Amino acid sequence: MAIDHDRLFKELLQTFFEEFVLLFFPDMHEHIDFNHLSFLSEELFTDVTAGEKYRVDLLVETKFKGKDGLIIVHVENQAYVQSSFPERMFLYFSRLFEKYRTPIIPIAVFSYDAIRDEPSSFTLSFPFGDVLDFRFFHVELRKQNWRQFIRTDNPVAAALLSKMGYTESERVELKKQFLRMLVRLELDEARQRLLMGFFETYVKLSDEEEQQLRSEVEQMETKEKERVLELIISYEQKGKIQGRKEGREEGRKEGAEQEKRHIAKRMLMKGFDAQTIHELTGLPVTEIEEMKQSGFK
Repeated sequence: MAIDHDRLFKELLQTFFEEFVLLFFPDMHEHIDFNHLSFLSEELFTDVTAGEKYRVDLLVETKFKGKDGLIIVHVENQAYVQSSFPERMFLYFSRLFEKYRTPIIPIAVFSYDAIRDEPSSFTLSFPFGDVLDFRFFHVELRKQNWRQFIRTDNPVAAALLSKMGYTESERVELKKQFLRMLVRLELDEARQRLLMGFFETYVKLSDEEEQQLRSEVEQMETKEKERVLELIISYEQKGKIQGRKEGREEGRKEGAEQEKRHIAKRMLMKGFDAQTIHELTGLPVTEIEEMKQSGFK
């Protein structure tokens, strides 16, 4: 199943928006009034030339030192190089400025797994002078050293460890430090579940790695060990319950399909044609024809 990156990041950043700004843009954080914060509906832009549609992930209405303003946050997860991305950020900015006529802070979050240097400006210039020099704030997650964030009590840092620059050999240590951060944060269950779900979407340990993790947790100091193990066991149990629910749902779907096939066979025996059976049961015509050729078996 494909990962819905946009939904995951949007949910994380909407829930912990102030923490996100504080983590990556502390100077900016001082100028934003987080008591006046609202998330506006998605803005959809059509690139007529390219024939494509683009959507700003987050559009935040707030105040900068008492003045109304907006913050654009766009998360880019495409792994391939997009030379037109800075231009696209400028178009987001310019069209929103045309609509709202208010100060706007543009931010791009690059979340793909590759490491490369992303430009953060869009310029138009001529030999005789510059016309435009548009710049946006950005963070490239894969370039971040995850170990520099494990001492922070920031929930966004905890979740985004999963998208930072770790190696395959560090996966177990990465999850151990994530769990330690989660314990320290002492969040309510809903927010804790959000962070755990985000992290495990991108860092799924093998059974062998999970065993190694358990072994290393056992070596922690007693109080911390108990809290981390409690967290692990709690989410394992929730996972099993969810798995059983999904299994039952899959069973119901399979049962419904079997019933459709049973009805189709009975209709074939009564002489109904394949198209009529398809319209009444929803089964593909090809499958019905195969039943007919095999003698309704």
